[in-house]
Amino acid sequence: MTSENTPAVDPAPKPRRRTFSPEYKLRIVAEYDAAPKGEKGAVLRRERLHDSHVKEWRAAKDAGALDALVDRRTSPARPKKPLEAAEAERLRRKVARLEKDLAQRDAALEVLGKAHALLEPVSNSAD
Repeated sequence: MTSENTPAVDPAPKPRRRTFSPEYKLRIVAEYDAAPKGEKGAVLRRERLHDSHVKEWRAAKDAGALDALVDRRTSPARPKKPLEAAEAERLRRKVARLEKDLAQRDAALEVLGKAHALLEPVSNSAD
């Protein structure tokens, strides 16, 4: 039982994306292609892969792009920004957003000031 103030804890760990080396991809494509017609599914089940993996990897291999077999999203070769650079970029985006908000507020205040100046004589004449 959980009280309303205590948040429920999710017992499932956050899933992690699997990564495959180019050598593994080439080996699986070769093994899949060499498998008899009825055994191709067994290779996929054993490795917990989908046929779309093999199709993508085969296309990259046939195109002669071994580098295309490296997943740039999850590869350790993907350069990470240093913490300082990432923080500086985040702060630059925040400053740009705040400057845009400030410019919008200044424009709104200017319009309100002009409207007040136009309506003030009307208000005084009604008195």
